[in-house]
Amino acid sequence: MQALMSSDMSDAGLPQESKLPAGVSSVLAVLLSSAVVLDSDDRVLSSSAAAREFGLVDADRLAVGELLALARQVRREGLPREGELDIMTTRFNGRATSFAVRVAPLGPEVGDGGLILLLAEDQTESRRVDEVRRDFVANISHELKTPVGALALLAETVEEAADDPEAVLRFAGRMRQEASRLTDLVQDLIMLSRIQAAEPVPAPRPVVLDDVVAEAVDRCRMRATARGISLEVTGERGVQILGDEDLLVTALRNLLENAVAYSPDKTRVVITTRTASSWLAEVSVTDQGIGIPERDRERIFERFYRVDPARSRATGGTGLGLAIVKHVTAAHGGNVTVWSQEGHGSTFTLRLPLRPRRGMPVGGTDQPGARADHRAARSVREAVK
Repeated sequence: MQALMSSDMSDAGLPQESKLPAGVSSVLAVLLSSAVVLDSDDRVLSSSAAAREFGLVDADRLAVGELLALARQVRREGLPREGELDIMTTRFNGRATSFAVRVAPLGPEVGDGGLILLLAEDQTESRRVDEVRRDFVANISHELKTPVGALALLAETVEEAADDPEAVLRFAGRMRQEASRLTDLVQDLIMLSRIQAAEPVPAPRPVVLDDVVAEAVDRCRMRATARGISLEVTGERGVQILGDEDLLVTALRNLLENAVAYSPDKTRVVITTRTASSWLAEVSVTDQGIGIPERDRERIFERFYRVDPARSRATGGTGLGLAIVKHVTAAHGGNVTVWSQEGHGSTFTLRLPLRPRRGMPVGGTDQPGARADHRAARSVREAVK
C-alpha cells in the first residue's frame, strides 16, 4: 500500500533560518512516497502527513535510527543513497513495514550545511503480492508436472506394450485419468482467475438457493453413490439471494466433493439452507469425515494448500477447490467459515446476503457469532449420527 502524500507540509514550530528552496513543497505534494526534509542539524524542516502517520517523524526529529544514519551518510558524502528497510511503525499496530528508501542532497549546497531529502515508499503490499505470485508459480509448476509426467511415462509404456492388448487398455485408462486431472486443474485455474478478476459479481441476478443446492447435489451424486454416501438436503425452502447461479453451484459443488472425498464409505453428508438473520442466508455442508487439524484450518482456503498431500492427490483434487469457494463467497459479499474436529467431521458454512426486500435493511451487524456457529453445526451433526 503506497502512502499518499498530503499537500499540507507542516513547518510549524521549526527554525526559521532553514528554508525550503522555491517550488520544493509543490513537488513534494504530488509524490507517492512519505517525505521528510532535514536541515543541517538533522531537524525535520518539513514532513508529509504520510511520514507522520507511519511514525517516521517525532516532533522535529526523525524517529527511526536507520533513516537518520543514512541521511548523515548522504550529508557527509554528498551522494544519493537508496536501500530497503523493514521498520516497526506506529501504523498497523506496530507491525513491520517494508520501505524502499531514497535519500539525496536537496539544493546546490552539499556537505554539513545542506538540506537532505528523504523519501520512503511503503512496499509491504507489493512484497506480499510478489511472494504470493512466486508461490503460485512454484505450486502450479509442481501440480502440472505430476499429470504431465505421468502422461509421458504412460505413453512410453503403451508403446512398449503394443503387442499386449490388455496392458494397452489398462494404461489407456490411466492416461484418461491423468488427462482428466490435468483438465480439472486447468479449468479450476481459469475459474479462479475469472472470479478474482470480476469481484464483486458484476451483474447479480435473483438466485433461489434451492436450485443451487439441487444442481450441486446432482453433479456429486454419482461419486457419492459409488461409495454408499448419501447426500441429504434439509432446511428452509425458497431462500433467495442476489448473485451468479453458476458460480454458487461451483462453490457448493466443491464443498460437496471435498465432503465426499474425505468421508468414510456409507456415511452421510447433509446440506442445510437457512435464514440466519434478517439479511443473511447460510448454506452449510456437514460430513462425518476425518476432520481437519486445528493447525491447518487457517490455511485450507489457500491455493494448493493440502492438509494431507498424498490423500488429496489420491482423491483427484486440484488443491484449488476451497480457494474457489472463498473467492466466490467474497464476490457475493459473503464469507465462508469452517468448524471441524478430528475424527468427527467438518461443517463448512457459506454466509451470503439475502436478496433485499422492500423495507429490508441492506447489511447489518447481527451476523451470528462463533458460539451460534457451533450450536448450528452441533445440531446438524447430531442429526446425521
